[in-house]
Amino acid sequence: MSKKRKVIITCAVTGAIHTPSMSPYLPITPEQIADAAVEAAEAGAAIVHLHARDPETGKPDQRPEAFEPFLKVIKQRSNCVVNITTGGAPTMTVEERVRPAATFKPEIASLNMGTMNFGLYPMLERTKEFKFDWERPYLEGSRNGIFKNTFADIEYILKTCAGNGTRFEIECYDIGHLYTLAHMADRKIVEPPFFIQSVFGILGGIGTHPEDVAHMKRTADRLFGNDYRWSVLGAGRHQLPIAAMAAAMGGNVRVGLEDSLWAGPGRLAKSNAEQVRLVRQILEGLGLEIATPDEAREILQLKGADKVAF
Repeated sequence: MSKKRKVIITCAVTGAIHTPSMSPYLPITPEQIADAAVEAAEAGAAIVHLHARDPETGKPDQRPEAFEPFLKVIKQRSNCVVNITTGGAPTMTVEERVRPAATFKPEIASLNMGTMNFGLYPMLERTKEFKFDWERPYLEGSRNGIFKNTFADIEYILKTCAGNGTRFEIECYDIGHLYTLAHMADRKIVEPPFFIQSVFGILGGIGTHPEDVAHMKRTADRLFGNDYRWSVLGAGRHQLPIAAMAAAMGGNVRVGLEDSLWAGPGRLAKSNAEQVRLVRQILEGLGLEIATPDEAREILQLKGADKVAF
């Protein structure tokens, strides 16, 4: 009998998109982020994708000092793969964004593959009252801002982390981002196997139609063949439908409160673990098996938790 495919679930536990006023369940403090990550891992996530926030205001915080308290706790309490963002927030410089990954040398770090419009301002239509002064201008600022990821920025992150043995969750928000990855691979700046995270539903990136999902997969197949592993995330209410589509097409999946605050129509997810359980139910309903953290390490050829700097 052929060996069953194992599906990697990534959980992005807090991110830098949603603001505290949007959901009381969004993890903010180091303790909340650590608990959310461990609970997600216990529910079936092999990888936890991590951002940090100011514990008082919930504002995105990319200082290594903001990451350190929860990184150590997660490592003590769980065998999950820890993924540190280099995306940070669109308002940050690339030097700020790469510092936690450069400092802590994780098994995997995220890497955004292109400059883009990154529209968060439509969220202002749903949230009218804000707890903190920074939230409204942060969202409104995305109307006239960009998420800067130039060729030089991408090279800077790759070269800064080159000696750390860190692999990358390569976030592709549009078709051109796949070609940028192919360009970097041709120059040997990044080596396979590639872990490509296709992102659907961010205003400014590719949409959420099934044809968009299929187009991303076809293009990646043509460019990278057997040298990559595919994963997807759908923003907002598209999270679970896109996960189901991709899983049926041979992909891995990402969920978490970074990407969606919801667990169903009009129902806020009460935890990251709730979303992991929901997507796990879909995957197992398709007859698929969930990868353990060590199986994910093997699939993605990661260096191992004993070789990180936290």
